[in-house]
Amino acid sequence: MNKKLKYEKNGPKAVILFHAFTGTPLDVNAVGKALERENYTVIMPTLDGHDLDDPNEILKYGIKDWVKNGEEAYQTLKEDGYTDISVFGLSLGGVIATHLMLNEDVKSYGVFSSPVISTSETNVPKMFWQWYTFKMKKLGAEDAEIQAKKTDVMNRVEDILIGINDYTEELSKAYDTVQLPVFIAQGGADQMISAKQAGAFKDALTQAPVDFHCYEEAPHVITTGRVGKQLQKDLIAFLEKNA
Repeated sequence: MNKKLKYEKNGPKAVILFHAFTGTPLDVNAVGKALERENYTVIMPTLDGHDLDDPNEILKYGIKDWVKNGEEAYQTLKEDGYTDISVFGLSLGGVIATHLMLNEDVKSYGVFSSPVISTSETNVPKMFWQWYTFKMKKLGAEDAEIQAKKTDVMNRVEDILIGINDYTEELSKAYDTVQLPVFIAQGGADQMISAKQAGAFKDALTQAPVDFHCYEEAPHVITTGRVGKQLQKDLIAFLEKNA
């Protein structure tokens, strides 16, 4: 795993927070700080290929690598003696959290604007290209050079997204067996994925107690700004009951 691992040891209850595709731990840092103030131990991994100057690095990895990063973060806490562990993630991070919830011993779990229901309805490719272009220009690349890479880059992105979607489809086969407490948060004005995914996920969790929050005016990233502050309060209330 990328050696950048934000890890703040506090009380005996631990929380792992996973960031989004193309993101960094800054995606979830405000949530992490709020939890630290409540005496939670918080770990925020940087997924392979992320938080680097060169955007081409992210194209070398896929969902299996990022799930492995999640498993490594979980094992770090276990090796340090933590047994009360909850896992949460934003967008792609929610898929990783879902893997851990289904395969490891976690106390509670949740997703923020996360594509945990298999679908082809997404604006991720378009948003990725905007991000990629911005990053390449920061490295000094010319427009013509960037455009020459577009077909290869977007084919690789499509492969990555298909991998995530296929992985999610496999995970979804076990959703009706989940019984632990689940926190679902979604922005009603999500510009990246369909906001309907959150409701579909809630419906799929037929045996789990679900704490569902839709922030109607909020965009895809609901962990920052004004809505992020409300999310922090809602998440802390959830953890007080369930962690």
